[in-house]
Amino acid sequence: MDPEYFDRIYSTSSDPWGFTTRWYERRKVALTMAILPQERFGSCFEPGCSIGVLTAELAQRCDRVVATDIADAALARAQSRLSATGIGNVEMRHWALGASWPDEMYDLVVLSEVGYYLEPGSARRAIDCAAQHLHPDGALLAAHWRHPVAEYPSTGDDFHALLNSTRGMERASRYIDEDVVIDLLRPSGTRSVAEQEGLVTPADQVL
Repeated sequence: MDPEYFDRIYSTSSDPWGFTTRWYERRKVALTMAILPQERFGSCFEPGCSIGVLTAELAQRCDRVVATDIADAALARAQSRLSATGIGNVEMRHWALGASWPDEMYDLVVLSEVGYYLEPGSARRAIDCAAQHLHPDGALLAAHWRHPVAEYPSTGDDFHALLNSTRGMERASRYIDEDVVIDLLRPSGTRSVAEQEGLVTPADQVL
């Protein structure tokens, strides 16, 4: 979408989507963090970080987070939030999902509330790039509002349908209700959490 759209949104409110005030948003962040398959990650890439509410949570579970947004106002507010809480392991970048990806690999890529801003072709390319920039045992997490929004070119459900058809990736976890869908994808053949901790063997896995 047009960058000016986001500039207008942030010019009218310091927290346009109520990340800090709505129970829906706080609950979604808790669900998102709970579905992560590891207690800690080395590196994380979070496009569309907005004012940094989820970013702050990710920083507690990752050694390093690269958080991006297309709106300078969002980045400034995110940086202020992180600085106020003493979080220093986040690098902020001005970058738009759909642009060329950084030449880096990550243990975790988080696409939260960004997919429905993309046309289907751009969404497909963004998802493929996310998968290609994961380490072999990495994780790709996506969380989106499911209801249609008139000015958005797509919906959360549309984006997750594309996500779940990504070659070389398989869905490891899902949470869905009437409002939100959260999917966790991992490279095909990745061991489950219980298998990694020796609680089960491959023969014990439920099909």
